[in-house]
Amino acid sequence: MKASPQFLESILDNLPEGVIGHDTRRRLIYFNRSAERITGYRREEVLGKDCHQAFSNPFCGPHCSFCDGAPEPWTGRRYPVRIVDKHGTAKDIEMSVTGMTDASGALVGVLAVFRERTSEAPSPDHLDEAESRWNMVGRDPRMLEVYRQIGLVAASDHPVHIHGETGTGKELVARAVHMESRRRQGPFVPVNCGALPEGVLESELFGHVKGAFTGAVRDKKGRFELADGGTLFLDEVAELPPTTQVKLLRVLQEKTFERVGGERSIRCDVRIISATNRDLAREVSRGRFRDDLYYRLKVLPLVLPTLRERRGDIPLLAEHFLGRAAGEISPSPRLTQKALEALLAYSWPGNVRELQNALHYALLRASDGVIRRDDLPTEILQETAQSRRGPTPKLTPQAVQAALKETGGNKVRAARLLGVARATLYRFLSAHPDVS
Repeated sequence: MKASPQFLESILDNLPEGVIGHDTRRRLIYFNRSAERITGYRREEVLGKDCHQAFSNPFCGPHCSFCDGAPEPWTGRRYPVRIVDKHGTAKDIEMSVTGMTDASGALVGVLAVFRERTSEAPSPDHLDEAESRWNMVGRDPRMLEVYRQIGLVAASDHPVHIHGETGTGKELVARAVHMESRRRQGPFVPVNCGALPEGVLESELFGHVKGAFTGAVRDKKGRFELADGGTLFLDEVAELPPTTQVKLLRVLQEKTFERVGGERSIRCDVRIISATNRDLAREVSRGRFRDDLYYRLKVLPLVLPTLRERRGDIPLLAEHFLGRAAGEISPSPRLTQKALEALLAYSWPGNVRELQNALHYALLRASDGVIRRDDLPTEILQETAQSRRGPTPKLTPQAVQAALKETGGNKVRAARLLGVARATLYRFLSAHPDVS
């Protein structure tokens, strides 16, 4: 009985865990019944095929040890990974990979054993991955959902649109999606659509040929060509001028474009991740953004929480940023309780970026590395002091519009004129988008 291959196969087929085996060339040689159930693929569909081709991408995601051939030396590995089954459903699994050796001890393949994770909350491994690989910090339920969404959208190749206020970490999330996708070996190319004039932006995106305009002394590749095989991140995409929106729509539809001044069509394989702090749907309704481009970009939407919505992460973030500075300052910097209370009470219109800048500022003022409440930036002290004194003056759309008109649109001066903190005015404007 113990010598019967059929009996051994029956044992493996009755395991609740999926079992996959492949040789050193990634050719699948074993696929049990639970592997069929979890992945949605029948063994007849995958056996004998390259693991990457059988599942359309590396089954182990970014943890694949065989992307560049068999590793030397081999060490067993265990890790969480998100897969997409044959039917397009994303699943979180726990993977354990063990090397198979011959009589001489040489590696001949690997055996991967995996099971579905039943918990909805990310595992500690996923949280560690977010902090170490993605440079993101947060344990609030809203951030745990962001981590989950990153894995879900990374599993496909559709366009992703990230919406979040200034300073919420949109580029960090875009990079995380790229790192977890099948394109992680390709380039990640960011471009800030709001930082470049219209004439320059088109050349930056699509490139130009020599002589296309004054100063074009040579052919130049654009960001689309540079991102070929990888990801192009379009930050502040709502700032795209109408003519560039038309050209971007064509690239998304046809996967081809021409350089500025050129006639030859260039084909590119690029995944688009876009981001903005504006409400794109509102921009469409106002005629500022093309509706057809909007629907092309927002196939997979991802919304980032503000720091106000996850105040419980403020101590973690402060510890993270101060820990970075620990190597430059002795003794290690720390916050007093009153300073931390002020940070927790502030509204953070600039979100995580503003918190980081505030701590840098406070460290310069803290001579002994201990950050006290008075070391924090003025706007934090003013707003938190005002909240202790009592309610702020009631703002009305008419008063805010008058103040903005009086100050030429300068929000800092308008806040002073209205007698409120800058963050209070920002909150009001965020809740009343038609006031401008």
